[in-house]
Amino acid sequence: MKKGEVALLTIAPEYAFGSSESKQELAVVPPNSTVYYEVELVSFVKEKESWDLNAQEKIEAAGKKKEEGNVLFKAGKYLRASKRYEKAVKYIDYDTSFSEEEKKQSKALKVACNLNDAACKLKLKDYKQAEKLCTKVLELESANVKALYRRAQAYINLADLDLAELDIKKALELDPDNREVKLEYKALKEKIKEYNKKEAKFYGNMFAKMNKMDSGDSSKSAAKEPEPMSIDSKA
Repeated sequence: MKKGEVALLTIAPEYAFGSSESKQELAVVPPNSTVYYEVELVSFVKEKESWDLNAQEKIEAAGKKKEEGNVLFKAGKYLRASKRYEKAVKYIDYDTSFSEEEKKQSKALKVACNLNDAACKLKLKDYKQAEKLCTKVLELESANVKALYRRAQAYINLADLDLAELDIKKALELDPDNREVKLEYKALKEKIKEYNKKEAKFYGNMFAKMNKMDSGDSSKSAAKEPEPMSIDSKA
């Protein structure tokens, strides 16, 4: 849109007020309603690109995006929150020219934003990206319990139960009293138990079929009598 332009926005229920009734200032919006807004662009401020900012401005911009992401996350708008966290990290991705103090601030922001983004990805069922984001955090802080816990959740949903167990055990070593991690480990052990049962049943059925086939072949061989040797009487 250009400054002064008026537009009619159509917003589908999943991006508006969802399946719940919503009381607004001018009206009550019924559940599953498509919402229409008439919008006029009065003014706007274009954000500077990261290359136009100095180190401290980049850190401030990243912090602002992180806070915006937090507000959206609390409102349950996980996709939009994820975009804010990604934008925040982009501001501070390349910090080689930062001072030591600025690098510390940058690292703390990267850890927080990637962890929060991983939480968004888990909510959005994008488990592969959640795993990657947690791995990035662990490359910066190998003993980060939240990163281990969230990566374990991603691994569980990706059916990588062995890797999930390694992360959960490490998280419990670092924080033995963490209630969330303990509950996740309990659930994981049940999943492993269930998986082992299914695997044992699968291989049991497979070996039973193989034994049945072998016994069938043996009985056929036994039932077939050898043919008598013929002798040429003219020899």
